[in-house]
Amino acid sequence: MKVLVVVANPNPGSFCHAIARTAQDQLQTLGHQVIFHDLYAERFDPLLPYLEIPKEAQLDPIIQRHCQEVAQADGFVLVHPNWWSMPPAILKGWVDRVLRQGVAYEFTQEGVRGLLQGRRAVVFTTSNTPREIELSVFGDPLENLWKTCIFGFCGLENFYRRNFEPIIESTLQQRQSWLEEVRQIIQQRFALT
Repeated sequence: MKVLVVVANPNPGSFCHAIARTAQDQLQTLGHQVIFHDLYAERFDPLLPYLEIPKEAQLDPIIQRHCQEVAQADGFVLVHPNWWSMPPAILKGWVDRVLRQGVAYEFTQEGVRGLLQGRRAVVFTTSNTPREIELSVFGDPLENLWKTCIFGFCGLENFYRRNFEPIIESTLQQRQSWLEEVRQIIQQRFALT
C-alpha cells in the first residue's frame, strides 16, 4: 500500500511532527510505502494562481508531482493543528492546489464523482481547546471539513479523525500515551487485510 503523509506545522519540534513521524514509522513497520511531506520545511506555496484553476491547466512541476502522488496513493494521513477551527493556510492551499478536478474529483452529467473511492484517510489534529468546549461551542468544524467537505466530496468514505487536546496543558507522559494511540490507530486503519 502507498500512503501519503502530510504534516502542516511550522515548528519542527511540535507534537504534530511527533505524530507524523510516529505514523510514518508505524506505516513502514506494516510494510507500506510512505511518501512524506512537511509542507513548511518544503516551503510549499499555498497560493492558487488563477491560471492553475482549469482542469487542463499547465501545472508547476511540484504541484504536478503532488497530484500524481495523490492519484497513486491508497491512503492518506494528514496532521495539523487546529487554528481558528481550520487547518493552517499552507495546508488549505495544498488542498486547493492538489486535490483538484481530475485528480480527486470530476464533474459528470450526473454530478460530482469522487476519484478517491476505495481509499482510506486518517487525520490527526491538535488543539488547546478542551474537547467539551470544542463540541458545545464550535461543533467540531474540522471533523465536518475533512470527513464531508473534502474527503467525502472526493468519494473517500473510509475516514477517521483523532484530535489531541489540550496540548498546552499536556504532560510528557500524556504525549507518550497519545503517540502510542497514534500507533494503534495506524495499525487498525492501515492493517493489510
